Amino acid sequence: MSKKIVKKRKLKVFNLLIVLLVLIGLFFAVYLLLKVPIKNIVIKGTDYLNDDYIIEKAGIKEYPSFLMTNTYKIKKELLKSDYIENIDINKKYGFIIEINIVENVPLFYNNNTNKYVLSNGKEVNEDEINYNFNIPRLLNYVPDKKFTQFIKGMNKIKKEILLKTSDIEYKPNDYDKDRFLLYMDDGNMVYLTLTKFKTLNHYNEVLPQLEGHKGILYLDNGNHFEIKE
Repeated sequence: MSKKIVKKRKLKVFNLLIVLLVLIGLFFAVYLLLKVPIKNIVIKGTDYLNDDYIIEKAGIKEYPSFLMTNTYKIKKELLKSDYIENIDINKKYGFIIEINIVENVPLFYNNNTNKYVLSNGKEVNEDEINYNFNIPRLLNYVPDKKFTQFIKGMNKIKKEILLKTSDIEYKPNDYDKDRFLLYMDDGNMVYLTLTKFKTLNHYNEVLPQLEGHKGILYLDNGNHFEIKE
């Protein structure tokens, strides 16, 4: 009767040790990767809001972990600001966070409510942000229906032209209830109607034709200039 030979398997301790070391290495590599902070924050699309305000509002002032930073949460926090209309956030190579902002552009200061009016019609009280806004003042009351149209008209004016406008007055007459008078920083005045606010964007092109004269530019009914000095 033959004997059954049982072979003892040698435990490959060395191979097991290698696997263990690899797993430990991977664990520490992932751990260290998770600890890498945001290296840079790039903010685009802002004209009125400064970077410090965006970073503070987003909750990333301390430059937390890049991988653990939740872009959805950042967007949610930023959209709580009255001054922000929309946001797009992307994580870029090199541990960079890129934040693209669409601002609620400030249009004018409403003397009747002592508030700033933004492009979406929202009115906000004076604060540290809008304190330095260089925008015109609406001097008098505008009826509600006209006011909504007025905001739409103001949205059509380019920033560089808006900066040249100091005051706005609702100035209806017997012929046109949509008439406004704009006082420009250079001493000129411009009459506009609600349907012609966009034409003010050509103001810089018109100035050379005035040959240095100051006066009233009538864009409400035709296009003519009345010299005052």
